[in-house]
Amino acid sequence: MALTASKTLNYLTTQFTTRSLYSLLFVVAPLLIALAALCIGRYVVPPDHVLGILLSKILPLDPFWKPVEETVVFNIRLPRVILAMFIGAGLAVAGAAFQGLFGNPLVSPHILGVSSGAGFGAALSILIFRHMAFVPLGALIFGVMAMIVALWISRRNGQSSLFMLILAGVITAALFEAMLSLIKYLADPDDTLPTIVYWLMGSLTSANWSMLSWGLPLIFIGLSILYMLRWRLNILSLSDIEARALGVNLNRMRWIVILAATLITAASVSLAGIVGWVGLVIPHIARMIVGANHQAMIPASISLGAGYLLLVDTVARTATSAEIPLSILTAVIGAPFFAWLLKSTKGGWA
Repeated sequence: MALTASKTLNYLTTQFTTRSLYSLLFVVAPLLIALAALCIGRYVVPPDHVLGILLSKILPLDPFWKPVEETVVFNIRLPRVILAMFIGAGLAVAGAAFQGLFGNPLVSPHILGVSSGAGFGAALSILIFRHMAFVPLGALIFGVMAMIVALWISRRNGQSSLFMLILAGVITAALFEAMLSLIKYLADPDDTLPTIVYWLMGSLTSANWSMLSWGLPLIFIGLSILYMLRWRLNILSLSDIEARALGVNLNRMRWIVILAATLITAASVSLAGIVGWVGLVIPHIARMIVGANHQAMIPASISLGAGYLLLVDTVARTATSAEIPLSILTAVIGAPFFAWLLKSTKGGWA
């Protein structure tokens, strides 16, 4: 009996230590990557200067840094770092929620055609107004519209099944991609078309405090909803009878998850263009580290998604003289990793 109690105590101690270590890593790693991102660039700023600039906004410090360093760190790099972390975390959590909702490891946040709708809205805004200031609004409006169209298509006799919703998403995405192709065909090939193509490939170049003031609250709302519902996401795999026995309205919870994840996706695409693979790959990595329990997987996805996209964006703006679009790097990294994942797990998914 004493031996069994000792083994149990050792097991619990090991589990607690492992969880504590993971929790510490998930908090510290994105912060260290953010500090490195604020330092690295064509104009290198020492880490102590970066910390001093950031602390000077809340503490009365005597400047020991150059004014140009403060401009680079606070006005140029910091909004971009914050935006990258929010979009990475948001897409990762939206992907994890959709994968749990549909019970399919190949599902990504773009499943309902939201990205295609937002891409069309951005391209239409560029074509009509010829100014990037209207692009985020157009992308957000048509991203939400794409979700509404997908929901309308999937309704049948007042009901909407998950299978019908996936098919409706495919139809909606195809429709908006066709209209996007029409916009590209009509666009001026010497001026408007390159702008549309570059924006669709994803970039955080236009990040600024004004953009963050309206875009981040939308992502934060969706993230907060999914985070608060993380333990209920485990119930989505249950049948309606089992869910009702646990006192959960499964149908209502599914729609809340869909709306929250769609809000994150539409806001992210409106801020940075179409950034692929983050919402598909990061939940798998989180699942491999902490398991399939969404109570642990959602916080892990937030940390991993924020750190991953921030790292990719740092490489995108520093690797070459011309900035590399985000979707190129996320695909170059994500596709080989996903192929390795499929080979190593033989297509299985817990």
